[in-house]
Amino acid sequence: MAAASISRRFVRTFGSFSASGNGLSSLPCDLKVLWNKFGFQPKFPYDLLAKKTVITPDRTIGQYQDLVIPVTNFQNEDKGFMVLAGDVFDVPIRKDIIHHVVRWQLSKRQQGTHSTKTISEVSGTGRKPWNQKGTGRARHGTLRGPQFRGGCVMHGPKPRSHAIKMNKQVRRLGLKIALSARAAEGKLLVFDEMALPTHKTKNIVNYYNQMENTKKVLVVEGGPIDEKLKLATQNLHYVNILPSIGLNVYSILLHDTLVMSRDAVNKIIERMHTPINR
Repeated sequence: MAAASISRRFVRTFGSFSASGNGLSSLPCDLKVLWNKFGFQPKFPYDLLAKKTVITPDRTIGQYQDLVIPVTNFQNEDKGFMVLAGDVFDVPIRKDIIHHVVRWQLSKRQQGTHSTKTISEVSGTGRKPWNQKGTGRARHGTLRGPQFRGGCVMHGPKPRSHAIKMNKQVRRLGLKIALSARAAEGKLLVFDEMALPTHKTKNIVNYYNQMENTKKVLVVEGGPIDEKLKLATQNLHYVNILPSIGLNVYSILLHDTLVMSRDAVNKIIERMHTPINR
């Protein structure tokens, strides 16, 4: 009975219209709620949906499948292919592990040199400033208290380590997830070698300009960093170099493209397969 009375009231107020037309869009918000409450659902605006075809990936990420990717160099020459171990470069993506590892890295590198002085460390006399009674002032026993200018700081910070504990298995898993994410995005490039003909910066700039959708590049070398490569990239803020032993999750996340040499890939895989010393 109530539904019929509300429907008649709608008709008297707004006239006769259908839910699929433009009449529903002219209703106030509270009337739209009542309109939908009694079973009149408007037609979904399919014309607002994107017409772009979504491209599905060729493989399912995180299946521990070995990956075969092409190998090239700074001159874009074909150097064959390389097989990446699936248990290192194709593990399931877990954002929580990445969050914990990055937090562990940043906490561990925090200096923690902040320091404040306690009442015994503040310079000043230990004499009672005035008599206990008779002056009309508040009673004090020292001028080095926290309520006085130049006094101590109560419960202030002291030099300490901000490092938190992180299991080695979790650290290793975080690096695997970061490498797998770059491989899944197609942002992992493998070079046969990192040798450059000269130390000129234009060699790196020319290659960087040919890369698509790239802002920062992290170059990972297997052994000692080549001197020409070091000189060619030292003036570029968007290109950084790391040895394979220093590869970490935070550096991978700061760079959207990862360029590794064959030697670096082999050393990373060997490092991931090495038993953990407990």
